[in-house]
Amino acid sequence: MAISSILRLSALPKVPPSLPLLNPLSSSVAPRSRAPRMLPRALSSHNLMAIQASVLDLLRTSPPTWSSAIASNALIFLLGSPLLVSGLSFPGIGASFLLGTLTWRAFGPPGFLLVAAYFIIGTVATKVKISQKEAMGVAEKRRGRRGPGSVIGSSAAGCVCALLSVYGVGGVAYAQLWKLGFVASFCTKLSDTVSSEIGKAYGKTTYLVTNFKVVPRGTEGAVSAEGTVAGLLAAVLLASIGYFMGEVDVPQAAICVVASQIANFGESMIGALLQGKDGFSWLNNDAVNVINISIGSILAIVMQQLIIGGWLQ
Repeated sequence: MAISSILRLSALPKVPPSLPLLNPLSSSVAPRSRAPRMLPRALSSHNLMAIQASVLDLLRTSPPTWSSAIASNALIFLLGSPLLVSGLSFPGIGASFLLGTLTWRAFGPPGFLLVAAYFIIGTVATKVKISQKEAMGVAEKRRGRRGPGSVIGSSAAGCVCALLSVYGVGGVAYAQLWKLGFVASFCTKLSDTVSSEIGKAYGKTTYLVTNFKVVPRGTEGAVSAEGTVAGLLAAVLLASIGYFMGEVDVPQAAICVVASQIANFGESMIGALLQGKDGFSWLNNDAVNVINISIGSILAIVMQQLIIGGWLQ
């Protein structure tokens, strides 16, 4: 009996290896090996590492390209979004992203850090005693959160210098001039912002620049000793940052400071004589900002050519 049973079992067809084996204790199919499922995970991890390496290579691209500028700004804006929201409206953030991309493409990380320092210092100055300024009616709108018009008005001259640098206008001989004009424009605007905001917060006596008549804080064309000193120190600070970033040398940093003070005096004259007057309704704060920083930028370039260039010759 046993021999015949064994013969009958051996005559049964063999199960192909590719078919699942049955558990002799149950009718369920034995689980397959999980090795094939781990392969896609390994591939995904490898792809992720490759993507990260590609992104890092893009961020380190030197000289900067438009792609590296966009990628770098996207990462920085994402990480710095809480600070950006405190100082800018959402349209203002969009305008700042364009400014940051152009700056990175033209002058690389040093130029971008210079603009970042300008933004941080200017935002802090704007927030100083903001409640007091609001009660006096002299505070910036939206509690100091700047819109796209303010961003453009504050950076127009710098953007022109950046574009001239990107497209190599004037060749190598003019490359440093465009960088100087760029730094001078932001020194001018930061000095103007800080002098105005600190003057509105701490200025004890405010004078109209045209006739030195005492006027209320926040009057167009008015200056105070406290605000003037603060604006000068702000220009020195930003010019020093530009020097340590390698954007300008010591004589050029000094030029940026001098040009910023002359430009801000001119801006105060424009505010006192023209802003808000009949026939000058177009001359709002943003338009005055463009004129102000343009004077500072152009004046710095002219001083470099006439003074420093003359000494070198």
